[in-house]
Amino acid sequence: MHRREFWARFRRNRLAMTGLALVAGLFLASFAAPWLAPYDPGDIDLEAVLIPPSSAHWLGTDTLGRDVLSRIIYGSRVSLKVGFVAVGLATLIGLLVGSLAGFYGGWVDTLLMRLVDLMLCFPSFFLILAVIAMLEPSIWNIMAVIGVTSWMGVARLVRAEFLSLREREFVLAARALGASDLRLMLRHLLPNSLAPVMVSATLGVAGAILTESALSFLGLGVQPPTPSWGNILTAGKDNIEIAWWLSLFPGLAILITVMSYNLLGEGIREAIDPRLKD
Repeated sequence: MHRREFWARFRRNRLAMTGLALVAGLFLASFAAPWLAPYDPGDIDLEAVLIPPSSAHWLGTDTLGRDVLSRIIYGSRVSLKVGFVAVGLATLIGLLVGSLAGFYGGWVDTLLMRLVDLMLCFPSFFLILAVIAMLEPSIWNIMAVIGVTSWMGVARLVRAEFLSLREREFVLAARALGASDLRLMLRHLLPNSLAPVMVSATLGVAGAILTESALSFLGLGVQPPTPSWGNILTAGKDNIEIAWWLSLFPGLAILITVMSYNLLGEGIREAIDPRLKD
């Protein structure tokens, strides 16, 4: 699909444009955090512990007197980093496995697809929990583990695309002209297989953000004092009866972010899928 046609279809989808605007706002907030945040997210003020939302602290303070708004703004950096690095790693692994399986077929396809089936047998979140519990909790370990345990969907998508494309006329013509297997995959098959991968990656960012937040909530993710939406929620859980804002506002941040990426992903899918043309 031509770029202009894609953008014209995407722009007509109001929900997709809303998702794009929200995602752009999240990017802006994360990069401009030092200027947007009214306080340093690590500043402790024991005289301002658990202050409800006010003109001084728009979203209140936590159990150490730290400004919740500032911590949520800085926490968006963690979410973006985890989302994009983890999904990038998962996409690379999925592209490699799916390309090899779909291009060569036969025993290569059988072996790699059995590996995918084996990985899918394990509930991904519990597998992540088990691995993180054996490692030192850190943002880099979280990104690596989420990426290594979430590539199977991309692999299946790429394999299916390769299976449908490898017998097309343009591929047969390139093979007849002496193109190598690597050139066929990189120049002819892979570029024509990326549309569903783009959608999967966009939706995968939302899943990675949810996973990181859940791990941080359980104490196995980003460790204090580094702000993360998940560890802010942990403080909210312990004080939910007297400090409702500690649960509400980071929860809304997670909800809006995940919803934004889902709307964006669905908008991309509808814009690139020829079966959904007006």
